Parts: sequence; structure tokens; C-alpha cells
Amino acid sequence: MRVALFTDTFEPDVNGVAKTLGRWVRFLESRGVECKVFAPQSHSAAESDQRMVERFYSIPFLLYPECRMAIPNPMNLKKTLKAFNPDLIHLATPFNLGLVGLHYAKRNHVPVVASYHTHFDQYLHYYKLPWMEPMLWKYMLWFHQDCKKIYAPSRSTQLHLEDKGLKNVEIWSRGVEVNRFHPFVDRDAVLRARNISPSKFVLLYVGRLAPEKSVDVLMRTFESLPEPLRAKSHLIVAGDGPLLRPLQEQYGGEADITFTGFQQGKELSDLYAAADVFVFPSATETFGNVVLEAMASGTVVVGANAGGVADNIEHGRTGLLCTPGEAAEFVEAICSIHDDREGAAKLAQAGRSYSQRQSWDAIFTRLYESYMEVTAASDPFKTEGLYVLK
Repeated sequence: MRVALFTDTFEPDVNGVAKTLGRWVRFLESRGVECKVFAPQSHSAAESDQRMVERFYSIPFLLYPECRMAIPNPMNLKKTLKAFNPDLIHLATPFNLGLVGLHYAKRNHVPVVASYHTHFDQYLHYYKLPWMEPMLWKYMLWFHQDCKKIYAPSRSTQLHLEDKGLKNVEIWSRGVEVNRFHPFVDRDAVLRARNISPSKFVLLYVGRLAPEKSVDVLMRTFESLPEPLRAKSHLIVAGDGPLLRPLQEQYGGEADITFTGFQQGKELSDLYAAADVFVFPSATETFGNVVLEAMASGTVVVGANAGGVADNIEHGRTGLLCTPGEAAEFVEAICSIHDDREGAAKLAQAGRSYSQRQSWDAIFTRLYESYMEVTAASDPFKTEGLYVLK
């Protein structure tokens, strides 16, 4: 099988979508599938040799500047596609590159699937563009009308898409690398390296620093902690984005708040494991990979009761959920974790057990089988990936 993947973000970009797609391509190649990825130029210093990736000049995307919108040459791209001759086209983003892939699929009768990764409709509210939502959904319905499958990362996202009128929606969940995210670290050393006393009650946020992530709720929550708890607490904010500089200017003088900037690798996994509670107020997540990473690290999660975050947290058993935007509820949840350490340990243990059941191999195997169903349905003589005699 030959698969052409169209996406506006791919490794070495460091967001959740890029990492998931990169991992998926490696899984496909391990199964003998030939892959061709069409993606924007990456501006990461970690650019690596990726012979299966064709890059295109790009510009920042309005609602997510860390992602890029490619400006492809349709004629050259179609020549590449014709030479590759894909059996399946996967559209991971519905913009410029995706449009070229969709057009080629229609003209050449290639089956097409899509995956949905970002609630751009919900982002519009945070960027003062709510009037665009009807147009966006009209476009989304048109773009996806010929897709044999649409892969959503969570049950709530599936229901959201179906409510908007999209068909053939299946769940493509997410996994976590439990060998990388685990609780077995020297907490004292990790915190001292950040000039934080190990005696502190440590709150952690990991994610993009942007309006749609409800970072304002995070900061109001920390500021609203009861004074005795605030005095013994420390907030670590790990991430980059358009709000980083304004936050540093506003809170940079606070001795009990640390802005680390973007973190990855061991530095990130150590922070997860060293924290006492992971606070994630974002209500716009289609999945929320960071929630699973915190759970795998043995850290109690307090999240917004919305979207993919709510799909991963069973309130009172694997973590705590709060009404989106209600800082007072987040404060109450954090206080309960601090005051009831035995209960917090049970939440952390249950969360870690849940995360360990989220195997990437099992998730990718199900998606691979879905791919095979689509390609087999497009060719009545193909079964289980093999051709039978006509």
C-alpha cells in the first residue's frame, strides 16, 4: 500500500499533531507501507533527514502561528503524486495542501480519509472572530463530504463533528510513551535545578501559551489560592506562545512562579514527575496529550470538564474536573489534593494505571486496519492487503 499524507505540521515541529503524525508514518513504514508526506517547510533547528517528506514554502497560520500554511505549486505537486501513485490519501489538515490532495483524489479516483486535530471553530471566539464560524463549518462540510473515514481523537470530538453534520467519523485515539513518562525521578534534584525548594507544593502547566488554552484561568487560580497554601506553593509554567512575553512581564517578579519556556525530552518528563499537581484549564482540546503524559508520570491532574480532557479524566477516580473558566473550582480541587494526600495518591495511581493501558501499538493497529478497510472497499479484488485472482 502507498499512502500520501497531507499536513500543515510535521516533525521536527514539536506540537502534538506533528509528533502523532510522525509516529504514525514510522508505524506504517514498519508494516511495509510506502509513505509520502507533503508538509510546509519546518523552521525548527532540529530539521532531520526525512526522505519521505516533500516540503513547501509556507507562511504562519493566523489562528496558530506555530503552524504553517504551505504555498504549493499544484502542477509540481500533482506530478509528484502521479509518480508516487498512492492507494490512499490522508488529509490531516483542510487548508492549502489538503485542497491539492483532495483535488487529486477526486480527479484520479483515489480513496481519501481525513483526520481532525484542532477545534479551530472554538479558537475563533478567543481571537474575536466568532462571525467566521458559520463559513468555517460550511467549508468543513464541503471539504470532508467525499472522505471515506474521518478520524477524531476522542469521543467528545466525534460527537461534535457528527453534530455539525460530518459523516463516517471514527475514533483515532492517542497513546503515551510510558517508558519516557514515569514517576521515577529524583524530585529534589529536579526542583533544585530550577531554584525551587523541594518543600514546595508544586503546580505545573505544560502547553502552548495562548488565549484558547485559558492561561488566564491558570494564573487566576494560582493567585486565588488561600494564603497559607499560596505561601508554600510554586507554579511552573512550561511552554511557549504569544502570551509568554506578556506573562513574563506581568509575573516575572514573582518568586513563586517559574516560566521555563518550551521544554521537551528528559527536561519535560522530569518536570511532570516532580510536580504535585498538573493544572490544565484548556476547554478547547480535541484530546489533550499532556493529560496522559502527566498521568503516566504519576501526577494528579486537575483539568477542564470539556472536550478531550474530560474524555481522559474520570472525575474523582483518575483526576479532578472543573467547570471551564471557573477559577474558584480549580482552587477548590487543588486545595483538596493538598489537604488529602492519601486521596491524591489514589487519584495518581488510578491515572497512571489508565495511561499505561493507552498503547500506541494497539491504537495504530486499529487505524491501520481502518486504512485497509478503505482501500479494500475501493478495490473489490483486494482482501487483507492482498490481491486475489480475478
